[in-house]
Amino acid sequence: MRPEWTTRISFTNLRPLASLLSEDLAIDLGTVNTRVYARGRGVVVNEPSAVALDESTGEVQAVGKEAKEMLGRTPSKTRVIKPLRDGVIADYRVTEKMLTYFIQKAHQRRTLVHPRMIISVPSEITQVERRAVTDSAYRAKAAEVHLVEQAMMAAIGAGLPVTKPVGNLVVDIGGGTTDVALISMSGIVHARSLRIAGNHMDESIMNYVKRKYNLLIGERMAEQIKIEIGSAAPFEKPVTMEIKGRSLIEGIPKAITVDDSEIREALNECVAAIVSAIRVALERTPPELSADISDRGLVLAGGGALLKNLDKRIREEIGLPARIADDPLCSVVLGTAKLLDDFKLLRRIELD
Repeated sequence: MRPEWTTRISFTNLRPLASLLSEDLAIDLGTVNTRVYARGRGVVVNEPSAVALDESTGEVQAVGKEAKEMLGRTPSKTRVIKPLRDGVIADYRVTEKMLTYFIQKAHQRRTLVHPRMIISVPSEITQVERRAVTDSAYRAKAAEVHLVEQAMMAAIGAGLPVTKPVGNLVVDIGGGTTDVALISMSGIVHARSLRIAGNHMDESIMNYVKRKYNLLIGERMAEQIKIEIGSAAPFEKPVTMEIKGRSLIEGIPKAITVDDSEIREALNECVAAIVSAIRVALERTPPELSADISDRGLVLAGGGALLKNLDKRIREEIGLPARIADDPLCSVVLGTAKLLDDFKLLRRIELD
């Protein structure tokens, strides 16, 4: 019998006693940010999914915000690693270190804790990728691990009536993946997970600036450009922004000014792919649920939902109302947190 299963069985039998020693956790294990919700205390961790390691010793130098601030500014022996790529684990060892750090932070640095964890993952994650997430959580001292789909969690977190016999269409645009899901009666009728999301938008901006201006910019600058003047549809008035990087021709620092139309052009391929995935989901929707969605529209969640005028472009191209969740950045973790007190629903929707 695997050690973690032994732990799981014994912990379940001793649950009343164990609950005094640790808090159950809901985790949105994201490509860009990881958020942890502790029962009774709310969101206690909201930090970048990044770890700074000393390559000569393997020791962790920083995790989360501190590690992200080091990105592109470290000496040769220090490397900043993003252990998740496209919504799944790319580096098991570093993910375990990161999870352990966040769990201890959630439990206020107490080390003798073995929480029950509910972790959200992309809709089309493979069995191998599921096992990677589960094993990393058990190595980080979890007592129980339950996996749930991010799109379903985003819908619950956005307040949609997922348990009722009505159609709910949710689009969760994270850092590594975009999940489009049609939900009814606690089940997913149709789901599609695209490996196109916030990170790919940043890369598109970096490539566009490099190609058009021979200017090399970093990830942080690309993200800042996306946030400040990035959009999916034109603004009422044009806006500009000064960006700084290194000239590939002269090899020295250089600043240029770009406008919103250029960044919109850079982002167009990513946005078009997301709109196309929504259209495919609608084409595969049963007629009865189509009527619900026609009336209710769709909900946008995740950090990508904050891209300016994305809801406007969806309305123009698809003809459906689109609204942004009240707290798009935390919709997934808040939806996951609701399962901490609803074991019946958890059993119905958790992944096998």
